[in-house]
Amino acid sequence: MGELGLGIDAGGTQTRWALADAAGAIVAEGAVAGLSATQMGNTAGRDAVRGIFSLLAAQVLAMGKPQAVCAGLTGFDGLATLPAQWLAELLQVAPPSVALRNDVEIAYLDSFAPGEGYLVYAGTGSIAAWIDEDGTFHRAGGRGVTLDDGGGGFWIAREAMRHIWRLEDEQPGIWQQSPMARAVFEQVGGSDWALSRQFIYGQDRGAIGRLALVVAASADADPVARAILEQAGRELARIGLALVGRYGPRPLVLSGRAATLHPLIAQAMRAALPPELPLRQKEAQAHHAAARIALHSRY
Repeated sequence: MGELGLGIDAGGTQTRWALADAAGAIVAEGAVAGLSATQMGNTAGRDAVRGIFSLLAAQVLAMGKPQAVCAGLTGFDGLATLPAQWLAELLQVAPPSVALRNDVEIAYLDSFAPGEGYLVYAGTGSIAAWIDEDGTFHRAGGRGVTLDDGGGGFWIAREAMRHIWRLEDEQPGIWQQSPMARAVFEQVGGSDWALSRQFIYGQDRGAIGRLALVVAASADADPVARAILEQAGRELARIGLALVGRYGPRPLVLSGRAATLHPLIAQAMRAALPPELPLRQKEAQAHHAAARIALHSRY
């Protein structure tokens, strides 16, 4: 099969991988559970990350042995070294052949050459990014779901839950009149507060982010769900405009799985941007980009 580069795109919902050959063609790909570099802060989190890497390595080696690895990890700050060591060990490659980057850097290079435009990425969280001509990474948003990350999947799920339970405070049982609330409660297992509490505070952020799928599915029947998705689009426009304000007008790309939940998100984002500012939506294939970067670095 010749020389292979392995690309990894690790996010809160899932971790995708791809193998690319020397010509840049994707020859194999797959997915395992989601992870975040922030899990490296405690023993349980580190054990979980290593376990996911072990599963990933088994999938990859069944398809081919990479010579170089580029991994984009959500929450990666450039300091953690154990993930690279684990990948080198599990994939049986030399440690210098494994490069770790923030997952948003990889997603940016999947959409633009350095300096070309701004990426607004909506996954479990949200961030706007620009890599300038010198390779310096600039950001707006991406502060984490506890603080903000407006317009991401976690934010959409949290807004839906907050709306539902505020109404329940005022009119217990009113949830039965809301298609969105009925769908959300079916997903979490029932309408008791204990079930919602366990879901919000006991699940990982990726699982909560997936609740946004339910919100989006009820948008055609529930005006509150529609309003949440439209606000998500405006939140994503806000972080894109923050970079425009700092560095000048450039084309924008909207990417990430949360951005594809419903057309309302991109429509509301477009409406919140100046009409002369180009915006296009692009399906995220960051693991493909990372696989090609592994063999042929683009900056």
